[in-house]
Amino acid sequence: QVHLMESGGGSVQAGGSLKLSCAASRSFGVNYMAWFRQAPGKEREGVAAVATADNSPFYGNSAKGRFTIAHDRAKSTLYLQMNNLRPDDTATYYCAAELVDDGLGILSSRAYKSWGQGTQVTVSS
Repeated sequence: QVHLMESGGGSVQAGGSLKLSCAASRSFGVNYMAWFRQAPGKEREGVAAVATADNSPFYGNSAKGRFTIAHDRAKSTLYLQMNNLRPDDTATYYCAAELVDDGLGILSSRAYKSWGQGTQVTVSS
């Protein structure tokens, strides 16, 4: 299992930006990494994922055009640059790693083996 630690969350006004980071205990053997988010009373939602072999990104509808995911293999760190934030982006953001069932979908929370503790993002209007 990969140990993951998120950072970079905080409070921002609508239209602002935040950059989340996720430090992993290792890069070796990690095929995909992803960001998910969960707002109170809602299901966990896949935001973006990346194939670590070539940094190919995959985005959920909520992230397209506003968020950018990237993986730095040398630093074993995953990033999520979030621009033009909206109040409905408010959630706890989780880092995930090790896709174990690609039949469930790259942005399915059930497909990932390792999870971080989460970092809170709050966007005010």
